[in-house]
Amino acid sequence: MNARPNVQLRPIAVRIALVVGTDPQIEQQLRSVLEPGVWGIQHAKDNNAALAMAHIKNFDLILTNEKTSGKEDVELLRKLRRIRPHTRLIILTAESAPRDVIDSMREHAFSYFCEPFLPGALAVMIQHAIQEPCWDDGIDVISATPEWIRIRARCDLQTADRVLQFLDEVAELPNPERGAVSMAFREMLINAIEHGGAFDPNHDVEISYLRARHMVTCRISDAGEGFTLDEIPHAAVANPTEDPLRHLEYRDAHGMRPGGFGVLVAQRLVDELVYNEQGNEVVLVKYLDLEPRSSDRTHLFPSNRASA
Repeated sequence: MNARPNVQLRPIAVRIALVVGTDPQIEQQLRSVLEPGVWGIQHAKDNNAALAMAHIKNFDLILTNEKTSGKEDVELLRKLRRIRPHTRLIILTAESAPRDVIDSMREHAFSYFCEPFLPGALAVMIQHAIQEPCWDDGIDVISATPEWIRIRARCDLQTADRVLQFLDEVAELPNPERGAVSMAFREMLINAIEHGGAFDPNHDVEISYLRARHMVTCRISDAGEGFTLDEIPHAAVANPTEDPLRHLEYRDAHGMRPGGFGVLVAQRLVDELVYNEQGNEVVLVKYLDLEPRSSDRTHLFPSNRASA
């Protein structure tokens, strides 16, 4: 009897990512995240080709190309939404404006990156995109101009990262203010999601971002019971001077994740950190030392701010 042929079975890719254009670095980022054998990668030469391919088959993830503008990619997303309502699309662009970012949020882009961006940050967002089970109801725009944005966000860490990336692209703040505001905002947002929303995706937080000429404010409101700063033994801000790490023992004893430095860190990074009476709403204020605008340029909603 003849021996059976040695047939090696290989898993068939069941999920497909579509990349617009060819960029070796983007390809490398994708392959570092996508599991071989489970994911396949296809390419489209431009946005028109990507749309034509999406008419034929569904793609689990689409990444645009830096050679197109944010405005062009948002238009692609609008068209994709008509035929594939739940398309997960990450916009990569070298040409952007705050209104493009806002439009992408309204059209439920998964994320938005304008060059230059850190490859590691993109890799993290790709990971979120392929893991998030129900993502496109995570961020809702209540109202938005480049100077004043109000959104609702679902109480989970993946949505928090998406919010931070979108607002970082909108902000256009100078350094080092940009980094300080971003870090302080992240700490307060995570606090609201964890302690106010209990990491429950059925709950949400409301976020406002306001950019004035010489300051930026961020407001975060959750539906939790709130707290007072002198009644939070799990936080570093409540530690006595003689025992600056006491809260770590409390967190360990109560099975809480490591951390507890959020409020303390935020206080050091912004100029004002103000809670409401109940303790479930916080406002961060950062003052900007910028040159005043020229007196001959007056706009109702100016898109070119002093820091641009």
